[in-house]
Amino acid sequence: MLRFYRFIFCATLLSIGSADDAKLNNKKFPKNFLFGASTSAFQIEGAWNLDGKTESTCDKTFNKQPSIVIDGSDATVACDSYHKYKEDVAILRELGVDHYRFSLAWTRILPTGYANEINEAGVKYYKNLIRELKINQIQPIVTLYHYDLPQSLQDKGGFSNPLFPEWFANYSRVCFELFGDDVSYWLTINEPYPICSMGSLSGPFVEGIDTYICALRYLTAHAAIWHVYDTEFRSKQKGRVAMVLNGEWAEPASNTTDDITAAETRMQFMWGIFAHPLYYGDWPEIMKTRIAMRSKLEGFNQSRLPEMTQEEINYIKGTNDFFALNSYTTVLVKAIQEPEISSPNSTKDIGVFAYQRDDWLSSSASWLKFVPWGMRKLLKWIKDEYYNPNIIITENGWADSTDQLDDKVRESYIKEYLSNIRDAMDEDEVNVMAYSVWSLMDNFEWVSGYTAKFGITYVDFNSPNRTRTRKNSSYYYEKVCKTHCLVEKCED
Repeated sequence: MLRFYRFIFCATLLSIGSADDAKLNNKKFPKNFLFGASTSAFQIEGAWNLDGKTESTCDKTFNKQPSIVIDGSDATVACDSYHKYKEDVAILRELGVDHYRFSLAWTRILPTGYANEINEAGVKYYKNLIRELKINQIQPIVTLYHYDLPQSLQDKGGFSNPLFPEWFANYSRVCFELFGDDVSYWLTINEPYPICSMGSLSGPFVEGIDTYICALRYLTAHAAIWHVYDTEFRSKQKGRVAMVLNGEWAEPASNTTDDITAAETRMQFMWGIFAHPLYYGDWPEIMKTRIAMRSKLEGFNQSRLPEMTQEEINYIKGTNDFFALNSYTTVLVKAIQEPEISSPNSTKDIGVFAYQRDDWLSSSASWLKFVPWGMRKLLKWIKDEYYNPNIIITENGWADSTDQLDDKVRESYIKEYLSNIRDAMDEDEVNVMAYSVWSLMDNFEWVSGYTAKFGITYVDFNSPNRTRTRKNSSYYYEKVCKTHCLVEKCED
């Protein structure tokens, strides 16, 4: 969830807002490198109850409880992309992107949540969108689940129901059958870490207990989807399937052994909680050790971290065809004394202190600061930790709170983060294959409503037409998409 803070104009704004091209990587991205833009269904589509679509957890949480949103807004109309998808694709065509990452609304396709009833109007919408993309030579990258679980399934326990992986697999099978001939990249679950950290969007949740049960249930659901695709569709459709993981780079606050260990611990808890089972077949050792230790001191008879059976290990391991990641910023990490023993708490399980420097430029999202060098370090860590996987950066972007089209800071953010990505590819030999900016357009940013604007396209939310206007950053990004170059003249 995004928490909105007033945009801070730091003394560094002018220097960051006018990045020195001489400091940017001047080598072209490879010809087969894919540039794109990302969105999600709930944040842009609107039409939340039209044409057979039923209620999702996001609809119930945000559209029916506007008091939790900072500007009192909701996403009942959002960007109205349900009706304006052709305009969205026209902007993508102008940008010259190779792909568009978007999500499917589960309840727009399966109104009951189950595969017993398919909503033809919803299917038609997504088929039309995919057709429009393909006509314009834009490849769809499709997310199956971006926070918006059917409320009907949440009412039956959501992830806590043992049938959850089966529900998810059945929904995914329908999507593969309907759209798979035109989709080469499937993303199963977007950002399971915050989902499991915050719990379900409704219903009871015990932090530090359900957190880890949730993680195992989502890993099992992802693996179920991967196995469905692998056994039933891969030979014909020849696509690839991955889970979207998210987090920051954790930089040691000093070069002391304790701080270095603390930073690595945070990386293993935040990235490794999902990536380690996907690539190694079990939880990271530091998670098992620390959670078992704290569980015992808290009076539990066994660790709050569920022990994976050998069957679960075998089922989950190897079910990521590429590494999909969302990352925006960096934190500094320092070692601290062991946190007090009290009620279960996953932050205390990690047992470190993470913070950001005051002199780092802040966005209108309190957690997002301008730290481009962290992206290169994160990519290098993923390469070294997970067998040098092919990587798709599925989200990366900058938030402001203004309606200005001259968004110099966002342009510099894109430049400098892409430069560090190119450095990682060139100097660290990281296999980054694609990049998606978040977001194609301003949209509904959860509890921030319409106050945190991530778009390279401005959307007038006061207009019934939801008029779109490209920001200056989009013209820079267009140049990058078409030249594969970050500066005026690149080396081949």
